[in-house]
Amino acid sequence: MTVPYHPQGIRFGAAYYLEYQPDKDVDRDLDLMQAAGFTVIRVGESVWSTWEPSDGVFDLDWLQPVLDGAHRRGIGVILGTPTYAAPPWLAHAYPEIAGEVKTGQRYPWGARQEIDITHPAFLFHAERVSRKIVARYADHPAVIGYQVDNEPGVFPLHNRGTFIKFLRWLKARYGTVEKLNEEWGLVYWSHRIQDWDELWRPDGNAQPQYDLAWRTFQDECTSEFIAWQADIVREYARDDQFVTTCTALDRATINEAHLNAPLDIAAANPYFAVQDNLEWGNDRPRPDEWVRTGVHGLLELADRAYGIKQGRFLVTETNAQAIQWASWNYPPYPGQLTQAGLALVARGAAMIEYWHWHTLHFGTETYWGGVLPHSQQPGRVYDELAGLGRQLAAIGTRLDDYVPDADIAILWDTATKHAYDFNPPLHLPGGAPNRFAYRDIVGAFQRGAVEAGAQIRIVNMEQFRDIDPAELAAQYPVLVAAVFVTTDDDLSRLAAYAEAGGTLIVGPRTGYGDEEARARHAVAPDVLRPAAGVSYEEFSNLAEPLPVQGEGWELSPGAAATQWLDGYRLEGAEVLASYDHHYFGAFPAVTSKVAGSGRVVAVGTVPNPAFAVDLFRRFIPTPASSGWERDPSVTVLSGRTPDGPVWFLHNWSKDPAAATVPVDCTGMVDGAAHRSGDRIELGPWGVTVLAG
Repeated sequence: MTVPYHPQGIRFGAAYYLEYQPDKDVDRDLDLMQAAGFTVIRVGESVWSTWEPSDGVFDLDWLQPVLDGAHRRGIGVILGTPTYAAPPWLAHAYPEIAGEVKTGQRYPWGARQEIDITHPAFLFHAERVSRKIVARYADHPAVIGYQVDNEPGVFPLHNRGTFIKFLRWLKARYGTVEKLNEEWGLVYWSHRIQDWDELWRPDGNAQPQYDLAWRTFQDECTSEFIAWQADIVREYARDDQFVTTCTALDRATINEAHLNAPLDIAAANPYFAVQDNLEWGNDRPRPDEWVRTGVHGLLELADRAYGIKQGRFLVTETNAQAIQWASWNYPPYPGQLTQAGLALVARGAAMIEYWHWHTLHFGTETYWGGVLPHSQQPGRVYDELAGLGRQLAAIGTRLDDYVPDADIAILWDTATKHAYDFNPPLHLPGGAPNRFAYRDIVGAFQRGAVEAGAQIRIVNMEQFRDIDPAELAAQYPVLVAAVFVTTDDDLSRLAAYAEAGGTLIVGPRTGYGDEEARARHAVAPDVLRPAAGVSYEEFSNLAEPLPVQGEGWELSPGAAATQWLDGYRLEGAEVLASYDHHYFGAFPAVTSKVAGSGRVVAVGTVPNPAFAVDLFRRFIPTPASSGWERDPSVTVLSGRTPDGPVWFLHNWSKDPAAATVPVDCTGMVDGAAHRSGDRIELGPWGVTVLAG
């Protein structure tokens, strides 16, 4: 069973690997951490070969000085199990534990997470080393919690044992071969099977229903592995110690809500591009799938992390200096670390922990910058983080019961993401399939909401199915849903949300697919059709942005539809925006229809930023931040504690900016009193925290 996580101030620190240090001066390191206001370190998760240098031979005492020194300085420790980085002796003794990226094609050894996490030999050794480590240190007063494994879910496993387990999973799910044939449509291309043994391996599979099941099964394998480890750790853990794992969002084989359900608190690793990428309104593409760009990208990571368990979360890793590899060296500008750290806190982080303390002198991540540079001498980054540590110390425990505001909710559906990863509706400029289609569609709405001044709560589909629609409408007046893989009940719930008084904004392709990712045998959006007042059967990709014009609604210059168009036909809805095109002008771009006490707004395209901002300014005219007069580069992130409201003012610009406070408030860090109407100056990349 899970135990509640009770914050005691915002924990602040870094991953610390004394075993990687060229000069192992633990007292020097911990003294510097204490001086910087560190209250937490993460240790031990990456060095199985140090814990167990050979089969059954354990060296467990090397960490004792770190834990003892941390405890003397009031620094808590998160102890990791090292199961994501198996040692060479284990790979040599059991080569069959290597994960297969295709049937018979083993993931080459020499990196990390090359393992078949379902293999009995691996599980035996993983359990043994985890028990040894946790039993050795569970009673140490410095240990406040445990991280099991590390960033799980890297790639789908094609090993024979995993496939056999998949067959058992299919039998339990579908019951008979005949049912599987029917649900997957295996009459197509002569894929009908007569016996379970005839099911082909996934390597060459081209059937989307098979692929969705395969990916869903892989998600469950990852979740089972993490839950299994958590159960082992809890046999030793004290009542005041939490269990978590660090979640890298959008890993190939994780459902983030399922993965974290058996854990005490969600933890995530938000990595984001800095320098000019953090300037308000930038349009730079992200350098890698797991790196976000723009202010909206940073906030997306935080809101996704909060949404994992609908509560406060831990940041187990984030940027300190440059991230990525030797060819990608972009450290943050002065002020951006403080700015980003407090943005994560504003959206619900109960801990900010950097990866990592010292920049490595060897290995794959030699140029992934830590708090200390290669010289090991404190520099600009250390000094800035020490300043952030002082600010968090001044805030103290006043944010322990903090809940970030949310003007809207956005529905996140892992099944639709999986379906679009395999069979995306969008393509890249050169014509290749866009494997990030789901994230790009949802991201277009998310960015528009952020740039319209709204704050967002991410609600996972599994959570949505457990919430009464009327309760959801009362909590979130606007809900955005761009979901392709849906059950009839999902669509009924969306309609019920609107009828209960919410404004439901449905994005492209919503209601077109069923729970097996099949095209529905009905006119889209099927069950949602009466409430939406539109239907569609025709659709098209858009090779170029298509200008849109408002119908009785003035849109911003440059507002455009991009990438996709659902050909809406009116069935009682009113037109809010249309396409400026010789043919597509026959279809509305945005419609609205009253449904019960609320309404359904249908958006048949992927809106560009200008269009998306217009959309949210219309339907969220007074977000929580609306009372603040401010320069364009200033955002107001807000939330509440039992003592009253809290505001985080950020200037996302290299130039100074200012905001005018609408109510009397006090600086949470400096204690300065501000009267309603006072103007607060923010320097380049500046941030301040105010309490009402």
